[in-house]
Amino acid sequence: MSSAAAFDHPDHHLHLAVALDGTGWHPASWREPLARPGDLFTAGYWADLVAEAERGLLDFVTIEDGLGPQSAHRLDPDDRTDQVRGRLDAVLIASRVAPLTRHIGLVPTVVATHTEPFHISKAIATLDYVSTGRAGLRVQITARPNEAAHFGRRTVDRIEDYGSPDSRGQVTDLFDEAADYVEVVRRLWDSWEDDAEIRDRATGRFIDRDKLHYIDFEGRFFSVKGPSITPRPPQGQPLVTALAHDTVPYRLLGRQADVGYVTPHDAAGARAIVAEVRAEQQAAGRAGETLHVFGDLVVFLDDSRAAAEARRERLDALAGEPYTSDARIFTGTAAELADLLEELAAEGLTGFRLRPAVAGHDLPRVSRDLVPELQRRDRFRTAYGADTLRGLLGLARPANRYAAAV
Repeated sequence: MSSAAAFDHPDHHLHLAVALDGTGWHPASWREPLARPGDLFTAGYWADLVAEAERGLLDFVTIEDGLGPQSAHRLDPDDRTDQVRGRLDAVLIASRVAPLTRHIGLVPTVVATHTEPFHISKAIATLDYVSTGRAGLRVQITARPNEAAHFGRRTVDRIEDYGSPDSRGQVTDLFDEAADYVEVVRRLWDSWEDDAEIRDRATGRFIDRDKLHYIDFEGRFFSVKGPSITPRPPQGQPLVTALAHDTVPYRLLGRQADVGYVTPHDAAGARAIVAEVRAEQQAAGRAGETLHVFGDLVVFLDDSRAAAEARRERLDALAGEPYTSDARIFTGTAAELADLLEELAAEGLTGFRLRPAVAGHDLPRVSRDLVPELQRRDRFRTAYGADTLRGLLGLARPANRYAAAV
């Protein structure tokens, strides 16, 4: 990193990411003039969105995914025909877009509940190679019985209320499984030492077999021998991220995440959530490690608050009901949003993941209005200062757990 780039990364700078989901997070977003629903299942559509985010010097994008069609119901499919249904695979989108970008991180969503950690470790390691060190993953769980039926390997009981005492055991099991899933993925990334490949034509040795390691993971949910078939990724450990709303998922952040997304609705909520996440991090024995806590917000950005509110009301009318979200919904100008981000950051958040209500409208508002506003306040970088996603977030490249100490 150059001295100029290093100077451009003071501690008071915020980190910014955007969460990409179809045409946007509002269910009527596809009906907006800038939404491009006809291009939604093309590589060019996603490449354009990520290029716009990179124009804004953002740290990374996340890409939503799932194991069933989108639904207006939390647990069941619906029969609606007036909202976007269908997705491309998030990991494959990221791999397609990676060669078209240079700096921005790519963090696809993976569902731990019905997929295998061996496959995902290989896929994200491959993405890290394709992107030359800019890969991550967002791990999530699913408790939808209809999604379990796609696979036929297990049943999942309905969880009507994630916070109820009756569901606590199943919710805990699903997140414990996710924690073990990430542990397997991380060990597989380390199962090749960095210099395991020799590639010496003269001696005919391509690989040093002593530097490939069995991980021999035996847990409640997985039994994985290893090693991986993919050499250790360029970052050593690509970024692991997760969204969390309550104590059990906060525990997952504390145990396994590099970045956690949380959903405070005010400054007091942010302060309380950060304190709980830090307590879980300490309980997991990771107090000395960097764990970023990002606040999630849905954003409607316009030149005036009135214009943003009018746009939201128009979209609500098209959807037939007011839009609600697990995250705070911000409606206003870039300057007003910058004020809010600074207020929330003062309570311990180290960054933000913004969910554009309409991707074609609100993502450019983030990159072209919000970012310059934060730069004027000296709260955001003016150039990319690292070549890897871990570097952008101030995370060191970790040592390989299986390599012999020198």
